[in-house]
Amino acid sequence: MRILLSWLRELVDIPDSAEDVARTMSTRGFAVEGIETVGTGDAVIDFEVTANRPDCLSVGGMAREVATAYGVKLRTRGPGASPSGSRGGPKGPAPRSSALQITIENPDLCPRYVGAVADVELRPSPTWMQTRLEAAGIRPISNIVDVTNYVLLELGQPMHAFDHARLAGPEIRVRTARPGETLRTLDGQLRTLSPEMLVIADAERATAVAGVMGGGNSEVSAATKTIVLESAYFNPLSVRRTSKKLGLKTEASVRFERGADPATAVNAMRRALALIEMIGAGRARGGVIDRYPARIKPGVLRLRREKIAGLLGTAIPDRDVRRMLERLGFTLAPAPGGWRVAVPTRRVDVRREVDVIEEVARHYGFDRLPTTFPALTTAPPPVDPRIQRARDLRSALTAAGFFEAVTFGFIAERAAAPFAGEGDLVPIANPLSELFAVLRPSLLPGLMDAVAHNRRREQRDVRLFELGARFMRSTGERQAVGCVWTGAGAPEHWSGSGRPVDFFDIQAVAERVCQALGVEVHTTPADERWLMPGRAAAVFANGTRVGVVGQLAESIADDHGLPGNDPVYAAEIDLDALPPAAARRAVRVEPLPRFPSVVRDISILVDEALPATDVRATIRDAAPPTLVRVSEFDRYQGKGIPPDKVSLSLRLTFRSSDRTLTDAEVQDAMTRVIAALKEKNGAVQR
Repeated sequence: MRILLSWLRELVDIPDSAEDVARTMSTRGFAVEGIETVGTGDAVIDFEVTANRPDCLSVGGMAREVATAYGVKLRTRGPGASPSGSRGGPKGPAPRSSALQITIENPDLCPRYVGAVADVELRPSPTWMQTRLEAAGIRPISNIVDVTNYVLLELGQPMHAFDHARLAGPEIRVRTARPGETLRTLDGQLRTLSPEMLVIADAERATAVAGVMGGGNSEVSAATKTIVLESAYFNPLSVRRTSKKLGLKTEASVRFERGADPATAVNAMRRALALIEMIGAGRARGGVIDRYPARIKPGVLRLRREKIAGLLGTAIPDRDVRRMLERLGFTLAPAPGGWRVAVPTRRVDVRREVDVIEEVARHYGFDRLPTTFPALTTAPPPVDPRIQRARDLRSALTAAGFFEAVTFGFIAERAAAPFAGEGDLVPIANPLSELFAVLRPSLLPGLMDAVAHNRRREQRDVRLFELGARFMRSTGERQAVGCVWTGAGAPEHWSGSGRPVDFFDIQAVAERVCQALGVEVHTTPADERWLMPGRAAAVFANGTRVGVVGQLAESIADDHGLPGNDPVYAAEIDLDALPPAAARRAVRVEPLPRFPSVVRDISILVDEALPATDVRATIRDAAPPTLVRVSEFDRYQGKGIPPDKVSLSLRLTFRSSDRTLTDAEVQDAMTRVIAALKEKNGAVQR
């Protein structure tokens, strides 16, 4: 909001410079974007007004804030006061009747409509008015249009002027548009209106889009002799919806959609008529017509001294509370423990007691509030298990060398299709573009785009993970963790060359993720259309499928711009599918073993398609509790091995915590293990 300092000083007695005013108001929550000097030598302050303060989108609104900040009285002047302080007034014979009929068909969308008729003579507006409009960034057009813009800047009330002769009779109807109705607006565009849009019409057709822009069929021109002035209050939601649907943003729509002041409509009309007479542009014909079928009453809130002290950490003197709030336009009445506060209708941002307390804090001065901690009356609630779960996962994955990524929840339909079944995608009703057409059914498409972004910047080794939600019609919203890994599986070292990442690396990551949450899992071969056949596995916990791991299919990698010569491995775990035991486990510390361990190696022939996890499971089920570790140390296919078989060598470690194991005990355990392998897995000992 650009405001001339001289215009502000007409309403507030402030001797400070523009820089001092800017510094003072910045402590009251108003950022200043800049200060500049215009041709007249006057200063223009460009205040940044937040969306919740439409009452400050005017000179009068900012003057009220400045007066409160400086502790001075806000000047008021009659509707006919000129910038120099003199008053204009009607001259000549008594005005004739306006004979203007106003009908509001939709009072819920237009609670108040004020109209008036004036005989005018169009010509350029006075220099002082043009100067002020130009300083605020508005181009002067003619005296009538300039008056409506001047009132907009001064009082914050949008106004519009119709050519009386171009209306179908002296009648204004506030109604919704008819199906298929069109209107060519002042910007020259022919716009098709929909039935939920509010319009200003005459007896036959629409002449303006209510609260947004006027129509060319009633535009004021050099031939205009009589005008109909409009000053109204429109439902903010209706104006916002209409403005967005038409793709039309104006100074009027910005104010109406944020919340104008219904109480200002009549004052703005009187001010506009007085200005028209004062600058010699014309004279009102008849009086002001005010239609107010849906009266809006000021809200009343309770303000308690105890609540002020509790929120601000200090007691504010009653005289300061009353002084600041009354200068801001609030009305205070005594009440037990505090006051009953009537909120002016222009303050759309004040809806609760804490909002009133914020006004007290702003103008009392945040710098004057002591640094205190609120008293704790109850014990803090326990941390949400999901928060602790996320912390554990981040700790485990960063320890594994992964970096966290944050990607969009909206992705392109083409990227999402491979990760969801037919009709399982969740489309966006009003997407920004085709790149954000659906909600993501998986975290992996976004992570793959992040990998491609890094690869294009010569980062060959990339490990990324993300915690977030994924969406499908069949399952709804579910929390998941996704990981992608490409490049080196182990770093290069002088003692030997590095190796590329493989399936077993990403499998270990998935297992580590679940172990961090206290869940033991196993993997079995799986078939996913977005993973390479033979290099994909499903992750199970207690018989429930909780995720998938594997190498991305070449077609998927190509779609995301990933080079085909370096494979990309991915894993995704459905956190909501993990069993309830997936909570933070208590850390258990065991003493170092006092007794020696016994190691036995075994080599067996098994089917090539048999997963190693099945072999390990068979061994653990058959062995006694003294078996503490099972690991594969060799896998061989070739000479002497049948084509559909593989030689698998495993190392079994036995140890007891209370004694030294005997050879007989270990041999008995090995006998049982070998028998179980033959029975369950068809193994042959080599």
